[in-house]
Amino acid sequence: MVSPQAAKSRLAYIDWARGLACLLMFQTHCYDSWLSPAARQTRFFMYSQLGGTFPAPLFLFLAGISFALVTEKLRLKSVPPNQIARTTIRRGAEVFAFGVLFRLQEYIVAWGWAPKADLLRVDILNTIGASMMFMGVLCWIVLSLNRRDSEGAQHQLISSVQKKAEGGPSLPRSLRQEPALSERSEPKGWKTVQSAPVVLVLASSATALLISLLTPLLWTTWRPNWLPWPLSTYIDGAHNLGVPQASLFPLFPWAGFAFAGLALGFILQSPWARANEPRMFFSLGLAGSVLIEFSRWLDAQPRQFYPVYDYWHTSPAFFLIRVGMLLVILAGAYIWCRWGAAQWGFSPVIQLGQASLLVYWVHIEFVYGRVSILPKRAMGVGGATAGLLVISFAMLALAYVRTKTKGRGAEVLAWMRPSPART
Repeated sequence: MVSPQAAKSRLAYIDWARGLACLLMFQTHCYDSWLSPAARQTRFFMYSQLGGTFPAPLFLFLAGISFALVTEKLRLKSVPPNQIARTTIRRGAEVFAFGVLFRLQEYIVAWGWAPKADLLRVDILNTIGASMMFMGVLCWIVLSLNRRDSEGAQHQLISSVQKKAEGGPSLPRSLRQEPALSERSEPKGWKTVQSAPVVLVLASSATALLISLLTPLLWTTWRPNWLPWPLSTYIDGAHNLGVPQASLFPLFPWAGFAFAGLALGFILQSPWARANEPRMFFSLGLAGSVLIEFSRWLDAQPRQFYPVYDYWHTSPAFFLIRVGMLLVILAGAYIWCRWGAAQWGFSPVIQLGQASLLVYWVHIEFVYGRVSILPKRAMGVGGATAGLLVISFAMLALAYVRTKTKGRGAEVLAWMRPSPART
């Protein structure tokens, strides 16, 4: 049995990690939008943008974890795989619709100078929604096959016991009515429902790895030029420009982080992980560190498998090092929330994490939009930092109002919603 404190810790570390992603997102966007050309040549700007490589993977990774929590909760309630798929895929479609709505809003706000092609831009919300739908399909396939195997094994066991009952008149009547209980050893496959998370972990991990391995080819020699660009851009992020754009979020490689989070989410819901949470998260931190070192070793190899090697955008080595860092961040968030000062009274980071959709949506307009609070590409580091503080405190106030206002609508986005972590 998981104590209320442990359940609270699980909820807190997920929200805290989301809040951290929001803070990193704020600083990345503010400095990118407001710093002058001269300030953009500094080492300070380079490091600020390096920190910007974490928010998108973190949001996707946490979306996968939340997706696993929801799926496992429904599975343990014996909800049929088809119904689980409908619920989770519908949520993904809702997130995707929010992404389309966000692009429409951006186009309307920028009316007159924004090209119509921006309506089909692959942004982070689009990718999260599409990834959730694909995760729903994967879980539906695995759970359906698993359930079919379980039912077949159960039918075989019942038939076997009934035959023994017919040949043995001394068998008690109660065992003839409940033959499954008369067998001391259950046949292989009888507990497939209980072992479903193992299969889901393996399938999710394999999918994440496959996405990472295919990305360099799909961005270069295997580009899907035969597809209309509104579809092909979800694969290589080329938009209508003919060349993959580093500022977009195509499914390759970004969906890989969601599937990696999905695998971890099912691991965290296992009985052993629930009973040994501290040890589990220390192990995750260690595994992340090992993965980081392995990625560095892999990148240092003199021979490369791919004809075109782009470490910072498509390399599987860079994907692995970011997954390793995500594991370390998650372990650190858990430790900080359970034994640190994260929950000593009001936590601004957790507060931001609880309303991450809203602050993401709103801050874009005040940083990149026509209502930007500072002139774009015209500020020094000091002025841009002051603007960053204003944005951060304003978004914190907005998040506080959002979470404390009574009668508010339920969060649609599973990746923004902390409730699944309470299971």
